[in-house]
Amino acid sequence: MCGIVGYIGHKQAKDTLIKGLEVLEYRGYDSAGIALATKNGAKLYKEKGRIASLKEAINGDVSGMTGIGHTRWATHGKPSKANAHPHQSQNKRFTLVHNGVVDNYQQLKRDYLPDKHFASDTDSEVIVQLVEYFSEKGKSTDEAFRQTLSLLHGSYAIVLMDNENADAIYAGKNKSPLLIGTGSGENVVASDTMAMLTVTKEFIEIHDEEAAVVTNDDVQLKKLDGTLVHRESFQAEIDEADTEKGTYSHFMLKEIDEQPAVIRNIIQEYQNKDGNIKLEKDIRTALEETDRIYIMAAGTSYHAGLIGKELLEKVAKKPTEVHIASEFLYDEPMLSENPLFVFISQSGETADCRGVLVRVKKQGYRTLTVTNVPGSTLSREADFTLHTHAGPEIAVASTKAYTAQMSVLAILAMDCAHAQGMNSDFDAMKELGLVASVMDTICDQKDIMEQVARDYMADTRNCFFIGRSLDYHVVLEGALKLKEISYVQAEGFAGGELKHGTIALIEEGTPVVAVTTQPHVNRNTRSNAQEVMARGANACFISTEETREEGDQIVLPTVHRLLTPLITALPLQLIAYYAAMHRGCDVDKPRNLAKSVTVE
Repeated sequence: MCGIVGYIGHKQAKDTLIKGLEVLEYRGYDSAGIALATKNGAKLYKEKGRIASLKEAINGDVSGMTGIGHTRWATHGKPSKANAHPHQSQNKRFTLVHNGVVDNYQQLKRDYLPDKHFASDTDSEVIVQLVEYFSEKGKSTDEAFRQTLSLLHGSYAIVLMDNENADAIYAGKNKSPLLIGTGSGENVVASDTMAMLTVTKEFIEIHDEEAAVVTNDDVQLKKLDGTLVHRESFQAEIDEADTEKGTYSHFMLKEIDEQPAVIRNIIQEYQNKDGNIKLEKDIRTALEETDRIYIMAAGTSYHAGLIGKELLEKVAKKPTEVHIASEFLYDEPMLSENPLFVFISQSGETADCRGVLVRVKKQGYRTLTVTNVPGSTLSREADFTLHTHAGPEIAVASTKAYTAQMSVLAILAMDCAHAQGMNSDFDAMKELGLVASVMDTICDQKDIMEQVARDYMADTRNCFFIGRSLDYHVVLEGALKLKEISYVQAEGFAGGELKHGTIALIEEGTPVVAVTTQPHVNRNTRSNAQEVMARGANACFISTEETREEGDQIVLPTVHRLLTPLITALPLQLIAYYAAMHRGCDVDKPRNLAKSVTVE
């Protein structure tokens, strides 16, 4: 969601801040701003809308070697210039940017700030006003900042500047991601390593309820009570070139095309020279000993988890439940005696998942994160981590991270089966290799998917996706892809559920995409499609060579039945992509959405 950058060093900060914010555009935002420390105090520039508008508003000759920047995704207060960050205290001494949500901001306003004038409707402005309040009580900026943080309930990543000390910036976090990047004579802060790769690849983690004072040549890390903390830095495993789209018109199309390579990379990463699966012994032991697996996820990762459940139960015979993390967090069901919690998150920062992680760790349960971001919060805090090795995913709509998650879960299921001494004909590595080759074929048939998008999605206001068994889980993701980037009202349904109410919505010409790759329910799905066609629906069939019938619009090569979701995902992704493109939508940055959801 919101993005933070900060710079202090020997160069002009403006260009570094703007470039960092542009890198973070993929996270989703509705306004942007920067503040530069000048000899006359902090100079603010902020605008509603895109960073391009912010750049136009900035005076070209403004200078300052210390600065902070922010892209905002609205939570408290509508998108506007007044609500955009940075925010300043009433006397303009302090300037602040904030990611997250302060749950008790109204109480803090009543208890400490009844006489303060507020220029915005945000919870964030309360924070900077509190720093001023405690500073006016005689505390140093470091003390005032830490005392303010100690009062905040909720999530935050905060960076603060003080007009009376332009040689330092102050940072602190709780639940929301924030890192310090260390360079030579210059240091940075950022909510994402990608934002500051032009400055450094060396970063220091800030843990929850910690604060830092950052100068151009020093980093002082403290707990909120002032206790000093020493922590070694780590090197970001990412290259700046990975965040560029090259010759592609959109990151989403590039990332769809990268999926065959991602699958091959996963095979290489998880297979040793003898052809066996490489997994930590402790992960294998945890899987072997658990009596039930609980998968926690949200959005696309939740859909990957549904496929993971099928794999773990069918291949490894492990009872598995899949939960929407935001629901589980506040309505925990009855648990088994020895559960293992698996958290699936593309970013490794999903706030709902982290909330569950913190809760179940307090109960002493073992935890495993499946993520695309090494060093992310969920990766650091879980007992074990499996990386999906998909490389940076920039488009808001997830594509390669989704198929990577399913691939890693397939490997996990196979290894779990072997650990229990089961003889299974499911060879994940061999089958994934076949999947990668089939993906290459599908990526070469974009003209077919584009034609389907033109024929079915050009001017429709709604669309239905149906399937059964594994296909049902896939159509949920297909519908999500279409709705999030083309704004078509799309829903995925189990085929048999149509006549239990949903069929009332079918009108003449309503597009219905029927995915039918599972031989044992092929006839059932086709029968459901006939039911909607009899009521005027315009049906499109996606099948495999094993289930095909004459007239099917998209026919895919056959792969192992349990891995068909990996190949049916691609045509659904491409259909959504071309539908959005031909409808004039912003494919990579759809409205109202954020890439990394770091607030509940």
